[in-house]
Amino acid sequence: MIRNKRGCRRLKRRDVLILLGGLVLLLFMTNDALAAPLIPAVNVDVGSSNKPQDVAVTLQVMALLTILTLAPGILIMTTSFVRIVVVIGFLRNALSTQNVPPNQVVIALSLFLTFYIMAPYWGQANENGLQPYMAGQITQEEALDNVAAPIREFMFKQTRESDLALFVNLSDAERPDGPEDVSTFTLIPAFIISELKTAFQIGFMIYVPFIVIDMIVASTLMSMGMMMLPPVMISLPFKILLFVMVDGWHLLIKSLIVSFK
Repeated sequence: MIRNKRGCRRLKRRDVLILLGGLVLLLFMTNDALAAPLIPAVNVDVGSSNKPQDVAVTLQVMALLTILTLAPGILIMTTSFVRIVVVIGFLRNALSTQNVPPNQVVIALSLFLTFYIMAPYWGQANENGLQPYMAGQITQEEALDNVAAPIREFMFKQTRESDLALFVNLSDAERPDGPEDVSTFTLIPAFIISELKTAFQIGFMIYVPFIVIDMIVASTLMSMGMMMLPPVMISLPFKILLFVMVDGWHLLIKSLIVSFK
């Protein structure tokens, strides 16, 4: 009986190997009837054109591909992502948890909070710019202006006047009479440094209670003569306990969202 079972196992393994071998042969056969449906051929040709319209369409496609490659940078530079990810990074360092939560969780949380905060502005951009352009109601230039208008409105709300004046003066441009006269390329760097300053201010407020815990634990260990024991090892559970007891994630996320209103 044991030999029969071993023989059946060998037969099953042999059948599996034969089946896999047959599939590999089918994939690499040179017969056109078999190769056509399995491995389709894709050809990309570059030819000449006598119509200016074809050249314009080609340039538009190249511009679209360029914008897609810059999409992560645009998402970071013109949204609430910078402030959120910096503040969460400060929180992780204040807790001394190193890689907890991991970078993937921090980035994912920052992205979804960014989508939540920017949803009204992106909705306006889609309603006033993208949808009318796709319906053929407005031109491409008007669509770009309508898409940029709500994003500029958001950045103006979060940008300090001193930061905006800094880049306006460095650009040697004329003094703008209103927000509509400020270039987007001037507004974006002013918005970024304003976001960084705000994030550092929030990070300082986050650090204060945890520094107090570190100081208390360090002084207690020193008074007990336990100078060889790292204070971080003892203070870490107390900091996590404090953060959980005050519902830290709820307070932090609420404060971040409210800070953009």
